[in-house]
Amino acid sequence: MDAFTLPIEQQLCQQIRFKEEDGQIWFDEQRMLLLQLIALAEFRKEQIDTLGQERAKGFFMRLGYSMGKKDAQLALRLSNSKDPIDLIRTGFGLHSLKGMVRIDEQRLEVDQDSGHFYAEYVMHESYEAEMFLTELGMLDEPVCWSLVGQASAFTSALLGREILFKEITCRGSGDSSCLIVGKPAEEWEDVDAYREYFRRSSVIEELYELQSQISVLRHKVDKKSTLGNFRGQSPGYQQICKLANRAAEANVTVLLLGETGVGKELVARAIHDGSNRNENKFVAVNCAAIPPDLIESELFGVEKGAFTGATQSRPGKFERAHLGTIFLDEVIELSPRAQAALLRVLQEGELERVGDNQTRNIDVRVVAATNESLEEAVKEGRFRADLYYRLNVYPINIPPLRERPEDLPMLIEHFLEKYHAYYSKRTAGLSGLAMQAMMKYDWPGNVRELENLIERALILTDNGEEISASSLFPTLGFNATQTLSADGHLVDVDDEAAHSESNDWIESALNACESLEEIEQKFLDYALDKANGNVSEAARVLGVSRPTLAYRMKKMEEK
Repeated sequence: MDAFTLPIEQQLCQQIRFKEEDGQIWFDEQRMLLLQLIALAEFRKEQIDTLGQERAKGFFMRLGYSMGKKDAQLALRLSNSKDPIDLIRTGFGLHSLKGMVRIDEQRLEVDQDSGHFYAEYVMHESYEAEMFLTELGMLDEPVCWSLVGQASAFTSALLGREILFKEITCRGSGDSSCLIVGKPAEEWEDVDAYREYFRRSSVIEELYELQSQISVLRHKVDKKSTLGNFRGQSPGYQQICKLANRAAEANVTVLLLGETGVGKELVARAIHDGSNRNENKFVAVNCAAIPPDLIESELFGVEKGAFTGATQSRPGKFERAHLGTIFLDEVIELSPRAQAALLRVLQEGELERVGDNQTRNIDVRVVAATNESLEEAVKEGRFRADLYYRLNVYPINIPPLRERPEDLPMLIEHFLEKYHAYYSKRTAGLSGLAMQAMMKYDWPGNVRELENLIERALILTDNGEEISASSLFPTLGFNATQTLSADGHLVDVDDEAAHSESNDWIESALNACESLEEIEQKFLDYALDKANGNVSEAARVLGVSRPTLAYRMKKMEEK
């Protein structure tokens, strides 16, 4: 059949965004880079010299496979058609748009019902073949490794079955052209051997295994670098780990300070787990959630008949936490009577149930928390000064999430894994734009808000798809400042939008003038009038040089 040259759709071109002020290039929601081909060639040479040709081939095929999966997501999102053939052509069009290769379609046969697939493409100006021809020297086998991996990945993803492409001839190995052929994996005789290229090589697995062993050993040697389920890696996180682990080794009362949602309960639980009380109970109490008239009985217990509704005696939270740890969140909400009872527990290690005159000895580690200033509450008369000093023996201030952005990637990964398991689905992670939006967000709700955003975005995202910025922040805009115009020039996004919406003047000009020459004459007249007859100034108005304008004026006079 005649070769079909794949077009680069204008819709794809318009997805390219340039943010000159930030030094960033975006394609849809993926951040892109412009790299010199010579630099890639030098990197490939180093890989071949270090790993050997076969391992390097597998590395670059896996690299292409990873890019191909992203291409499939873009094609599905951007294509105007859901027809498999159109989607595949859009995918190959992305090759050309990225400057990798120009594709000529020789054959493309797709029958989803019967499962038949066969494709042949001639690749012109392959960047990989060019690297070997000009920089690395020809090999005795095809060299367009990442392009083959890319084609295999996005075709497989688009069709929902494993499709493998192979390069039959290659300019990088002395052939006249680069020809790739794609078929279902099971139709290739050497499919098992070929699949090995798409699996991580044994040296990589060995390195990962060694890395894992080293991490385990480091964890055993220095447990102070971690803090239970409280995740992070920032200097602020490391300081919290240091203070909390020191507190766990002692029997000191701890006061956790920080905004709502920073993870105070996780730190409290980690202190308990790291202490010699870890085999006993950890009891968490939200003081703000208990009515003021019931908080004393909830914390310290009640005797039968102490008040209406007390039909039986029962222990309070402190008795249940005996020999363990009690976490009092929002301790500032304690009633005055409850504050006095808590002070007695801290000073004497004893309590009395409501309505009882029997004193009970209690051994409990108290970890209190608040998002308000207890010092200010003392000045305002809302909190006992003596209790404040008892609680403030060992304060730990947990900084808000906006002050430790280094922790975000680890927290995002943690919550993604959590909700992937919870909802029995797996996304492709966050898009580049989504991650940038997360890093720039102020996080007024801290870690709790982050977790909620991840859960909501995962619900809105289909299985296997990337989580977009709009899924995370549906009310915010993420437009870049520049894009490619139809003629391939950089223009402001607003200008491009305005240009597409305001072509009425063109229609008016065509209706008012009989020819292109007449339109040009009106442009010249307008510019000269605006410049008061000054040819140099008129040239600047029109954006041309003075000789060019003088030439056009002379031609118009002759006509």
